[in-house]
Amino acid sequence: MRIAIPKSSSLARAGAALLASMLAACAPAADLKEADELNAAASPALESSQGTLSAQHSRRILEALSRQAGVNQFLLRHVAVEEAYTDSPLVTGNRVTLLRDGAQTYRAMDEAMRGARHHINVEVYTFADDQAGREIASTLVERLRAGVEVNVIYDSVGCIGTSPEFLDGLRREGARLLEYHPVSPASVRDEWKLDHRDHRKLLIVDNRVAFTGGINIADDYSGGSFRSGGGSSSGQSSGGSTSMSAAATSRGESDGSRPSPKEAWRDTHVRIEGPVVAEFQKLFREQWEKENGEAVNWDGGYFADTASAGDQIVRAIGSTPDDEVSIIHTTFLSAIRRAEKSIFITQAYFVPDQELVDQVKEAARRGVDVQMILPGEGGFWMTRFAGRSHFRDLLEAGVKLFERTGPMLHAKTAVIDGVWSTVGSTNFDWRSLAKNDEINAVVLGESFAAELEAMFRDDLAQSVEITLHDWKRRGPTTRIKEFSARIWERLL
Repeated sequence: MRIAIPKSSSLARAGAALLASMLAACAPAADLKEADELNAAASPALESSQGTLSAQHSRRILEALSRQAGVNQFLLRHVAVEEAYTDSPLVTGNRVTLLRDGAQTYRAMDEAMRGARHHINVEVYTFADDQAGREIASTLVERLRAGVEVNVIYDSVGCIGTSPEFLDGLRREGARLLEYHPVSPASVRDEWKLDHRDHRKLLIVDNRVAFTGGINIADDYSGGSFRSGGGSSSGQSSGGSTSMSAAATSRGESDGSRPSPKEAWRDTHVRIEGPVVAEFQKLFREQWEKENGEAVNWDGGYFADTASAGDQIVRAIGSTPDDEVSIIHTTFLSAIRRAEKSIFITQAYFVPDQELVDQVKEAARRGVDVQMILPGEGGFWMTRFAGRSHFRDLLEAGVKLFERTGPMLHAKTAVIDGVWSTVGSTNFDWRSLAKNDEINAVVLGESFAAELEAMFRDDLAQSVEITLHDWKRRGPTTRIKEFSARIWERLL
């Protein structure tokens, strides 16, 4: 729902428009029964660096992956639904590296940016004026001075605590900056859409490597989130000190809670090389042009051919409230509905719609091992208790729920049947599914799924299980908070 507001409007009118926007209906998920009919005759075709594979060749690859994972045609059925609702193809020939927490991610991003020869594109919710932000900005300036083009999309709400001088410094060095949906109505050229945010986290270097996941550019993520002795995955980053940005709460991402300076937020990102990077590039270009960014010569090297870099199959999925159907929502529902063995979900903000709850419950009832890791302490209390208001239904259906202790959990990942995985910016809440532009990488294959499952087990080791027996014994204060938060869950 879009509401046009004249620049001369009063603050009261602006507030009324914002409230109306917040109450607007979300983009629905696709009808899964209709999707089943669509996928019955569908033959998903895979893309490669050499072009489109034949339907027969594509089917053989997907069937082999399903057999290796021990599931019966899971990929063929689910991938057909994805094909029906997204323009982004499944692309072969990629290498995906799992990154744990900000310290490891920032090192990998810095290394990639320092190797840039033509362009660096950044799309991010929060670009903070703190140590992490200044280090990234310093690398961008160094490459600008070397003749590399730099384009940055930053969210106006996410960067509300970022000093204008910090961003202007990048502009003076020659970077093109696009402020997504400015907070101030006076800065809006067309329609004021304060409640429609760009929550994506995306970095692209030379159409060769892309990074995406849950990590913003801010000190909140700048250390290791695992306690000494915890975690065994090779992707684990080392611990480190971090200084918290004074603007963390005002940015909106933290929902009113910050970790201690010695414990950075727990998050997950991925580094992707190969021909699928062009699909992430397309999503960046669409966002840039939709929001009337400065002129860019997209034909001048932004879509240079990328050779095969590995053997992993990846799809780039972008979702926006402008879509008739929420693509990422539909993708999650379809994967959960077709799961045969296991569903392992790690989620930062869990305020699900009823359809998602129903599909998770149904999966557990048919014998699928469904486990979810959610934040423990931390975060905005209403968001946390709105999610907790669904716990009894989930527990009674056989879903295993865990709350992670320690640092703020900000990761958004899922791995299903040991073969379908996703890492991205999308939360399981109304705002993420209905009000935000989001981006996720879907990865098919056992090797990456095994890495993500290992990371899931590391998080389990630092989590507390919520049992139905204990849940039934919770006190009246907790129940009142759940009831109160549930009323407002569509606004969270």
